[in-house]
Amino acid sequence: SLFQLKLWNKYRVSNVPSLIFIDASTGKVVCRNGLLVIRDDPEGLEFPWGPKPFSEVAAGPLLRNNGQTIDSSALEGSHVGVYFSAHWCPPCRSLTRVLVESYRKIKEAGQKFEILFVSADRSEDSFKQYFSEMPWVAVPYADEARRSRLNRLYGIQGIPTLIVLDPKGEVITRQGRVEVLNDVECREFPWHPKPVLELTDSNAVQLNEGPCLVLFVDSEDDGESEAAKQLIQPIAEKIIAKYKAKDEEA
Repeated sequence: SLFQLKLWNKYRVSNVPSLIFIDASTGKVVCRNGLLVIRDDPEGLEFPWGPKPFSEVAAGPLLRNNGQTIDSSALEGSHVGVYFSAHWCPPCRSLTRVLVESYRKIKEAGQKFEILFVSADRSEDSFKQYFSEMPWVAVPYADEARRSRLNRLYGIQGIPTLIVLDPKGEVITRQGRVEVLNDVECREFPWHPKPVLELTDSNAVQLNEGPCLVLFVDSEDDGESEAAKQLIQPIAEKIIAKYKAKDEEA
């Protein structure tokens, strides 16, 4: 029925089974990935499973690949990339190579930026091997509960995923992977979402995430694509502002 379709669209359900908790008084989503929640918290000790701040979920010691540990509070005041990845996954390995360069460029430009690796490796040894290539920090592999809570916090459904947070721990973009691959010079860091994008192989994944307007233009003439952008930019900005006012994802 149309009502069912509306619910699927409203909550961006792309696969089943899917369990979403909402606050009945406001209609706001409390938790997007209820299946992980009930798997991890079968006794309901953490009910009502509302989103917790990043600083709380990530709290505890973090590793550097030289064996040193630092406290997660050292991330405060920086932009943070939360990087869900694993050595067994080829797209992860290729993203890591690019990300190492991006990380260096951003740090060399004097920006406060840190990356937190949340491993989905299948053993401590493969975690160590993979992490040895990374110049940033990681949740200890043995701390499975914290890794699981971070996966839950962001509803991670596939890897590699890079979530970019502002210094307050709020999400700037969930599409860090696309941004890093599209902007190897890191000119657009910290990659605030743009109302209008040029469609590319790497950002086409966003077509699966909700209703999209795709405008076709004659690419031979650059002036035309600029004019088209000017046409739809104010409309897109208005829609984004409307959802922002409702505190919902556009």
